[in-house]
Amino acid sequence: MTIMSANPPAPAGDFVVVLVTVPDQATAITLARALVGEKLAACVSILPGIRSIYTWEGSLCDEGELLCLAKTRRMLFPALRERVISLHPYQVPEIIALPLVEGNPPYLEWLRGETEGP
Repeated sequence: MTIMSANPPAPAGDFVVVLVTVPDQATAITLARALVGEKLAACVSILPGIRSIYTWEGSLCDEGELLCLAKTRRMLFPALRERVISLHPYQVPEIIALPLVEGNPPYLEWLRGETEGP
């Protein structure tokens, strides 16, 4: 993949990886398609087979889940968070943004291009 851009290289700090746990594959696919389709994320990777152990409303829970990793621009996080909340079945979904420290410049350019409006 060769990417040519008139824009200066995007600093890695302009981007985040957003972690979202979901209960099932259908929810993961719905979220991923919405976020990428609406250009709130350039890519959402879905990792099956995770196990989450946590306390909720006083009970110890041990649940199978999937993890969605959404790659996006930091400035889009508030809109992405609101979109996930609107689609997510959990009362309090996990939505955590981790900043990128470094990244492959051509990949970051692609990421920027895929999350910019027309």
